[in-house]
Amino acid sequence: SAEHSWHVCLSALLLKDFANEPVDVVRVMKMLLIHDLGEIEAGDTVIYSAETEENKQLERSCIQKLFQLLPEASREEFSNLWEEFEEGVSPEASFAKAIDRVPPLLHNIHGEGHGWKKHNVPKEKVFAFNGERISKGSKLLWQEVESRLNDAVQSGVLK
Repeated sequence: SAEHSWHVCLSALLLKDFANEPVDVVRVMKMLLIHDLGEIEAGDTVIYSAETEENKQLERSCIQKLFQLLPEASREEFSNLWEEFEEGVSPEASFAKAIDRVPPLLHNIHGEGHGWKKHNVPKEKVFAFNGERISKGSKLLWQEVESRLNDAVQSGVLK
């Protein structure tokens, strides 16, 4: 959603100094703006559900179709940024993937765990999935998020 894109871009700008390695924050923000565009046609999926090869191919197909509408230079740049984010290897992609997880976690924490409860997501899955993804891009950010998740467990929001 536009709200998610705004949240993650603002978060990247504000939290860039917490990345594990120096990052080009403009490149990070571009990845964050581009990475979910495939969901316009493919639809959003619950991050904790099993990602199938079929889902990946559908999103890739939708991205390629959408990027065909762009001028060639933009098409190449956007495709490269999307691939870089998906691979998650560069410091920018690792940090972008970390930042992408923070707003949904905070929404769940402050929303009494609505999404977690709706989809029956256990705390073990929340910690495992997010710990790996966030700490790869920012160990300091994961420490803060982990503390908030532990508080959510203690208060019964996350079970």
